[in-house]
Amino acid sequence: MKITNFTKSFLLYEIIVGMFLTLKYFFKSKVTIRYPNEVSKLSPRFKGEHALRRYPDGEERCIACKLCEAICPAQAITIEAKEQPNGSRRTTKYDIDMTKCIYCGLCQEACPVDAIVEGPNLEFATETHQELLYNKEKLLRNGDMWEHVIAKNLKVDSIYR
Repeated sequence: MKITNFTKSFLLYEIIVGMFLTLKYFFKSKVTIRYPNEVSKLSPRFKGEHALRRYPDGEERCIACKLCEAICPAQAITIEAKEQPNGSRRTTKYDIDMTKCIYCGLCQEACPVDAIVEGPNLEFATETHQELLYNKEKLLRNGDMWEHVIAKNLKVDSIYR
């Protein structure tokens, strides 16, 4: 056994194997995309910018159960709720601190009515910290803007939920 190890190290076996592997990939087609000009297809399960959804009649989906706030490991979600005259609860404040968020998707999984989702938007860089503190209005705007894509992605993802 020692002679085999000596022979392999003397003949630089690992280096030769590594060089053949490098040569194999050297002649294959490249997988690099030139990002701003070319965009790769996103998975339906991609977790991007957060959004609050509405029902088709325009009513907010969020029932203020606060499950997303409770399950968030980064404690990035803050919710305040108020009971409506008809007996239902609705949120008066729904804030997400995106600087704390780790995009784990637990808030989306915990929501019983699919109100909070992580949408398909991955380009939401900002210039100030204040712009990363999302309030209810910003989240609802995101939901309205991306609803057609979010609904399609949730339908595709429904077999896994």
